[in-house]
Amino acid sequence: MIRTFSLASVAVAATVSAAMAQTEIQWWHAMGGELGEKLEAIAADYNSRQSDYKVVPSFKGTYGETMTAAIAAFRAKEQPAIVQVFEVGTGTMMAAKGAIYPVHKLMKDAGEPFDPAAFLPAVVGYYTDTDGNMLSMPFNSSTPILYYNKDVFEKAGLDRNTPPKTWEDVEAFSRKIMESGAAKCGFTTGWISWVQLENFSAWHNQPIGTLENGFGGLATELTVNGPLQVRHWENLARWQKEGIFQYGGPVGGNDAPPKFYTQECAIYMNSSASRAGVIANAKDFEVGYGMLPHYADVQPQNSIIGGATLWVLQGRPEAEYKAVANFFSYLSSAEVQAKWHQSTGYLPITQAAWDLSKSQGYYDANPGADVSIRQMTLNAPTPNSKGLRFGSYTQIRGIIDEEFQALLGGQKSAQAALDDLVKRGNVLLREFEAANK
Repeated sequence: MIRTFSLASVAVAATVSAAMAQTEIQWWHAMGGELGEKLEAIAADYNSRQSDYKVVPSFKGTYGETMTAAIAAFRAKEQPAIVQVFEVGTGTMMAAKGAIYPVHKLMKDAGEPFDPAAFLPAVVGYYTDTDGNMLSMPFNSSTPILYYNKDVFEKAGLDRNTPPKTWEDVEAFSRKIMESGAAKCGFTTGWISWVQLENFSAWHNQPIGTLENGFGGLATELTVNGPLQVRHWENLARWQKEGIFQYGGPVGGNDAPPKFYTQECAIYMNSSASRAGVIANAKDFEVGYGMLPHYADVQPQNSIIGGATLWVLQGRPEAEYKAVANFFSYLSSAEVQAKWHQSTGYLPITQAAWDLSKSQGYYDANPGADVSIRQMTLNAPTPNSKGLRFGSYTQIRGIIDEEFQALLGGQKSAQAALDDLVKRGNVLLREFEAANK
């Protein structure tokens, strides 16, 4: 009995000793459901490959909730080493002086190989400072694309293999679909803010704000009330009244996906990362894929990214930063990124991951899976299409939703709604500027 207890004690002691020798790093993230499971699988795979470090993922709610929790934890000196922050939180994180450990410096300090040129230009450009230094590690980057119901197109007498290329096409196709009885509505969309204003502006090479959409400094102002943006919102309001367009709701537009899955609407615009969900839910029809529409009198430029990156927070023991850098090397490898891209619909953030996916025959076996990449890389990003970097942008997106609903409700014209959006948004930008000078 004593002998058995002694052996057990030795085994426990050895386990405890091994655990103590292992450096543990906390990774706070905002991915629930299936995506969260895939994220946790990445961490588990990394942990199984070596015994020095252990990554512990923790789900903290929505993107906004996760960023807020990390900021509060930093103030309480209980911050994680890694936090996942959505793209519009970039300006807020950059302004948190002393709180972040820039990824380019982290990798250099840890002696880990790191080449920003290995990342897709449209991705790396969003997360660099004015000197071209990467501040956070790209992870789940996406961009909106167009999904359409091939079967409905064929029933309406349209070519099932030809998605609409222009907004004029969207209107004409929608009318034909509705008049034929193939579907009740032409199109719906998720994310009015991200898809129908931010990406719409970049895709048409229109400025979202001054100072290169905020990349040039805190004194930026919104400029999304130009003639083309007004024209588009006027059309969306008119199409809503005519039944061509059905509003999917505020924020992410949670009512939009079911409208497409049930074949109520024939066309659906949302994140490329929605691909897995679309395939899983569109069981009764074949899905087609296309780039975002553009107005016929404007040449398309490139779309901008959504999703999130991984920020490293200061104030952790030095050993943890060695672990983070090592994990980031694993995370950005072609094999890991290609698998993540193929299983989720997020972009392959590196050229190597894209090339590997091609060589594996993924795009041949999955037509349309490369639409997001071709759209993002259609042209070299301009100051208008590089992305946006504003403080308080989560609140500004809320204002976008409010003004769009006022437009649809008939309380305001498109010009008035966008003018008021700019005025209200600029108040927040001035407050953010004053707080971060």
